[in-house]
Amino acid sequence: MKTIIDCIGNTPLAEIRYLNTNPNVKIYAKLEGNNPGGSVKDRAALNMIRSAMERGEVDKNTKLIEATSGNTGIALAMIASIYGIDIELVMPASSTRERTLTMEAFGAKVTLLESIEVCRDYAEEKGTQSGYFLLNQFANPDNYLAHYKTTGPEIWNDTEGKITHFVSSMGTTGSIMGNSRYLKEKNPDIQIVGCQPTEESSIPGIRRWPIEYLPKIYEPERVDRIMDVSQHDATLAARTMARKEGIFAGMSSGGALHCALQLAEELESGLIVFITCDRGDRYLSSDLFG
Repeated sequence: MKTIIDCIGNTPLAEIRYLNTNPNVKIYAKLEGNNPGGSVKDRAALNMIRSAMERGEVDKNTKLIEATSGNTGIALAMIASIYGIDIELVMPASSTRERTLTMEAFGAKVTLLESIEVCRDYAEEKGTQSGYFLLNQFANPDNYLAHYKTTGPEIWNDTEGKITHFVSSMGTTGSIMGNSRYLKEKNPDIQIVGCQPTEESSIPGIRRWPIEYLPKIYEPERVDRIMDVSQHDATLAARTMARKEGIFAGMSSGGALHCALQLAEELESGLIVFITCDRGDRYLSSDLFG
């Protein structure tokens, strides 16, 4: 009999059939919204907490703390509740109300501050206090190792090793770092493509980090190409993906789809897999689908 933890991972691939105009290229969405916490971050949250417990760094008397833009916080709140551990999540005040309410439903304390950078500084300072443990997804190898151990092998197996391009939005960069490690080991010719917002764009979940906040787990040599996507194009792609493909996901997933479609137009042939990070119902109080 499965527990909720056993339901994390093994998410399906769904072909993008109506928006892809190149008949010689296949595009598949990795449906991470099918995880029980509703996003790709379930994988990293489980691996970070469980690995820290196995190393003896965390127990039921520990108070976890983490800065998050939303999805990681929900996943951490869910996993912490399963293990009976207190957690404080620090999030930008601009985050959608659904995210805060979901974290609180799992029993987490939520602190809202003005920006993700301020949230990170607050969490890092509090993590130095006695009794607190900072998970620090931005510098924690257990973040990307979750994808090395699970997401990458799933994609390789489900495409029967035929994947030629992997596309992922970049936030903490855990997804792209872990998948790059695994997929490049299987076939060094697989192209790893990262998506980031244009300078003027704000896309929840992905960032152009100031150099002082660049995630320490990020290794630029593991990404073959970075594609910029505007807020307008990411929004349009998320809306179109829902209306034409029946895939309901957030703006960062729309950004990855936009880049995958653009990439497909450049290729003579190939098989592209992109990460759909979460579910669209997390954004209904915003204007994403308005």
